[in-house]
Amino acid sequence: MSPVNRRIAALAILVLFLTGCAAPAATPVKVEPTLTVAPAATPTPAPATTATQTPASIDEIIEWEMRGSFDFFWERANTEAGSPGYGLIRDRYPGSEGIASMASVGFGLTAYLVGIEKGYITREQGLDRVSRTLDTLLSMEREEGFYYHFVDMQTGKRAWNSEVSSIDTAILLMGVLSAGEYFGGEVEARAQQLYDAVNWPWFIDPERKMFYMAYRPEKGFEGHWDFYAEQLMLYVLAAGSDTHPTDEMPYYVFTRHYAKYGDGQPFIHSWFGSLFTYQFSHAWIDFRGRSDKKDVNWFDNSVAASLAQVNFAANMDEKYTTLGPDAWGLTACDGPDGYNGLYGAPPSGFDNQQHFIDDTVPPAGAIGSIIFVPEPAQRAMLYYYSLDALKGPYGFKDAFNLSRDWYASDVIGIDKGISLLMLANYQDDMIYRITMENKNLLQGLERLHILEN
Repeated sequence: MSPVNRRIAALAILVLFLTGCAAPAATPVKVEPTLTVAPAATPTPAPATTATQTPASIDEIIEWEMRGSFDFFWERANTEAGSPGYGLIRDRYPGSEGIASMASVGFGLTAYLVGIEKGYITREQGLDRVSRTLDTLLSMEREEGFYYHFVDMQTGKRAWNSEVSSIDTAILLMGVLSAGEYFGGEVEARAQQLYDAVNWPWFIDPERKMFYMAYRPEKGFEGHWDFYAEQLMLYVLAAGSDTHPTDEMPYYVFTRHYAKYGDGQPFIHSWFGSLFTYQFSHAWIDFRGRSDKKDVNWFDNSVAASLAQVNFAANMDEKYTTLGPDAWGLTACDGPDGYNGLYGAPPSGFDNQQHFIDDTVPPAGAIGSIIFVPEPAQRAMLYYYSLDALKGPYGFKDAFNLSRDWYASDVIGIDKGISLLMLANYQDDMIYRITMENKNLLQGLERLHILEN
């Protein structure tokens, strides 16, 4: 983008922001990429698009993105009556046809609650979809209660020889428990049955006292959650179990490495610096005003991580075409060369050399941090909305890269999920008002000594 065009675009964004902005709501082994999605269809370059003015306000853009994200989960689920895979939700669209991910299902179960509260669907419609989805989950193949990462949407069977995933199971169960808490009755009973069936200690390395990342029947356990990432929910779920609980050790034993970007505040960072790692657990668990025995407040930690990304992108404005004050939030997403779980920003690793940058920016990065840094997130949404090639029937597409004149063809379930849930929490704590009433989640927080200040 030329300096002149950049100034024009920036001026347009500033005008839109001032006229439409809503008020803020409030030495281990190196880990591998922690959360993966199905490969995209072969990307095709989109026509060049320049920023244009739009009369939409930030409130209208938020509503547009929320509705589009909800529609992905509602429309891209298997709704074939009698199918063994009823209720399973695509990992991405339009790529990887026929493949669901359990993380997408977890986000989707919670998305249905947002749909009811926003009036997109009736309570009866949501109840029916959730109830029959839980029936599917109860009948699916599991290992000690843990699910395979990718499954066939029609059969519910393991796809691509994928791993049994501790984090994807955790994300799924956050959706299961939120739906159970919301509907009560038989739905709550079946949600509790799914949760109680998980043998959490089975997934822990008895020597290192850490959760493994994955299990494959052909190979055994793989990887460790030995560094901070998106796995906070895993500890809370495991500690809060009535049937197979873990103690606090796995939570307190992983490496907490403090670093900072520029003049910002030091914070506990993830290995690749991908922004989703600071967001996912916060979609359901309200860490505001809570600190653990090491005096860590994870909400404040995510605020610092989000601010670091804002500042990093602003400092990269002259170096890159896409990155800048209004395009920030580097996180795992599709890129011009395919899906990349290494996208991130400093601090990363022990040497700030572990993150990857190619000028690809995903809208979900900034949107997922809207509860941490409201104004920069809204400013980014205003800018993204001005790019017509970035918009589709399910809200913002997964990512874009102006240096390569590339826009993603797909949307990805986990990115639509974190966008929708965080926007719902930003508006009125919608998800928190449901999940923070769950006795097992509260029990897990208490057993880990993550307590209200």
